[in-house]
Amino acid sequence: MKFIRFLKESFQIVIRGSKRYYLWLAFLFILILWGGSGYILQLKQGLLVTNMRDSVSWGFYIGNFTFLVGVAAAAIMLVIPAYIYNWKPLKEVVIFGELLAISAVIMCILFVIVDVGNPLRLWHMVPLIGKLNIPASLLGWDSLVLSLYFLLNVVVVSYLLNTLFYKREINNSKLTPLILLSIPIAIGIHTVTAFLYNGFAGRPYWNSALLAPKFLASAFCSGPAVLIILFQILKKTTTFEIKQEAIWKIAELMAYAMFINLFFFGAEVFKEVYSNTEHLVHLKYLFIGVGENRDIVMYGWLSLIISVIAFLLFLIPATRKNVVTLNIGAILIWMGVYIEKGIALLTPGFTPDTLGQIYIYRPSAIEVKVSVAIFAIGFLIFTMMTKIAIAIIFEDFNIDSLRRKKALPAES
Repeated sequence: MKFIRFLKESFQIVIRGSKRYYLWLAFLFILILWGGSGYILQLKQGLLVTNMRDSVSWGFYIGNFTFLVGVAAAAIMLVIPAYIYNWKPLKEVVIFGELLAISAVIMCILFVIVDVGNPLRLWHMVPLIGKLNIPASLLGWDSLVLSLYFLLNVVVVSYLLNTLFYKREINNSKLTPLILLSIPIAIGIHTVTAFLYNGFAGRPYWNSALLAPKFLASAFCSGPAVLIILFQILKKTTTFEIKQEAIWKIAELMAYAMFINLFFFGAEVFKEVYSNTEHLVHLKYLFIGVGENRDIVMYGWLSLIISVIAFLLFLIPATRKNVVTLNIGAILIWMGVYIEKGIALLTPGFTPDTLGQIYIYRPSAIEVKVSVAIFAIGFLIFTMMTKIAIAIIFEDFNIDSLRRKKALPAES
């Protein structure tokens, strides 16, 4: 009964808000309906409505999936300093990192659903229900670790919010093991995703032992960048406050992660260029083009240039601690990693294909519409969970307020 009452009152929190809040929800619902029409068409006609073909069988959907796995894993950038080093300013905002992780994993699952084509096949990937073919199937491992990470974050967030709602003391003997367990699982979800790419022996562009650590380094850039932007929005639109030193610490950690990401990229470029094998063609396709095919050259250079600029902005303390340059750097990091995961990683891996043919892949209008709908769903879920969390954290919504409102008798 307690939980049902909590859900009912949470629903009341979600549906109440300012005019700006209602406009934001309406905007998201419109995007979901608009993108949903594209998915209905895809269900009727199949993946033929996308521009994916045999030569390029992973496209915009998997690019977004890869990026969002990194965003989900980045919650540990808050967890490690907050709970391993007991740094209080970040403990206050860890819950928002967990909420972002939950939203990101839901979007990851949705991108897998739309990429599979026939959703009726998805039961095979559900742990304990489907046949995951573990340990042979890397996709099975990916499904398993994503499910574990999602459940773990749900449990942690539910415990924290439930404890705050009922105004109890947090039991660290229960919470800390779960928090610590989330660290290896967060590393695991992006590592297994990298292994999915590594597992294709016929795609030499992805056959690198550095791919998994590079995935993690880029995740520890892009995920916190999203968090910094969200914190700025929350400060402007709600009563939420975060200490500046917490944001500066996140930015400092991002600078280290960005350096490692760029260093790994430089090591990969050196290996390919210096060895000068036939596999260099994939890197050439990204940065100089092959023959007359230069469709993604500007994206390769754009990702690299804005990533370097963002690294410099976060490396220098003066620009890292300036609100304007901090937000510019966060946006640039987000853009750089998004382009890297969506275009610079996927497309050169498939182009030229194993027969040496070049198929020019560009996302179709349907792929864009469906992706917009999925991001809108993710933002909607995060918005609603954040609204409930803020109400509980600032004690606008707790057991005492319910008793006053409902005139409930005190519990024994």
